[in-house]
Amino acid sequence: MTQQHIGEPVLEIRNLSVSYGMGDSEVKALDDVTLTLRRGEVLGLAGESGSGKSTLVYGATRLLSPPGVVTSGSVLYHPADGSAAVDILRVDDRELRRLRWSEIAMVFQGSMNSLSPVFKVERQLIDVIAKHQPHTTRRQRVVRARELLTMVGIPQDRLSAYPHQLSGGMRQRIMIAMAMALQPDVVIMDEPTTALDVVMQRQILQEILRLRSEVNFSVIFITHDVSLLIELADRIAIMYAGRIVEEGASHEVYRNPQHPYTYGLLNSFPSLHGERKAVVGIPGSPPDLQRMPSGCPFNPRCRWAFEDCTEVMPPLEVSGQAPREGHLVACHLHRTSGALPVELTPRREVPTR
Repeated sequence: MTQQHIGEPVLEIRNLSVSYGMGDSEVKALDDVTLTLRRGEVLGLAGESGSGKSTLVYGATRLLSPPGVVTSGSVLYHPADGSAAVDILRVDDRELRRLRWSEIAMVFQGSMNSLSPVFKVERQLIDVIAKHQPHTTRRQRVVRARELLTMVGIPQDRLSAYPHQLSGGMRQRIMIAMAMALQPDVVIMDEPTTALDVVMQRQILQEILRLRSEVNFSVIFITHDVSLLIELADRIAIMYAGRIVEEGASHEVYRNPQHPYTYGLLNSFPSLHGERKAVVGIPGSPPDLQRMPSGCPFNPRCRWAFEDCTEVMPPLEVSGQAPREGHLVACHLHRTSGALPVELTPRREVPTR
């Protein structure tokens, strides 16, 4: 991956907490999460199913379905024109509708469920443009729809097709085109390559990188597959049980994983290069959010857990063991004077897909 210049913050999520339900049945799905997306950056968000990845972005964009509710925090969007930052969680409905698609767009998981089966592709692309740019003519909207299909590598004649007449890869590209229709600053992609074969995954990733270099938008890319992010993302944040447990530059997270959970994720997929090695994986299952273990939530599954891990929640802080400044980790192994386990030491190569 070619790293381009990363600018000032465009989206700041500060101390965001989300719960489902109320009273005795309340489940805290997101616990005081802080994360910054910079202009022109691809930020990868990884973790097992149920770790809080989708809840984080849905909560930040006010797309949570009941009984989900944001209990605390703020989400600051910094407009490209340099005007004052806007707290998405506190703007009125009219301003929120303006921000969606025009400033912050979403590519939802499952393209077939996101596209209406009863309307042609042209109608669905044009509707997005018409809603936010009512001053445009129908001809201008059709021209823009054709440009969008060309941008994502789909023949323009597919505008007349219904979603069921397209392949899964084409439908996903159309969702990306729809997200790009109004040239937003931020595009959030919720597992856009799920259920696609590896060849199509590769094409979608290349398309995202090409569009990012041409249009210079920022991306939050959600996935459970860390290997996808090594090549795609500039920075990676690892989530577990509703918290960020590690954050750093993508190649540094791969070469020098600081958290045992990150190490387990990286060793859960086979390498396409180098010597053969056993796929280790992570023992056990993610915790029940209604019955969270005391201390570090990962301690029941961690082979290196010790007494502090079962008693005290480790803060997310700069790791003294990391070779580069800005590599954050929430793990007691880095808060002791002892040596790290040999497995949590720098690697040599970065995988290619």
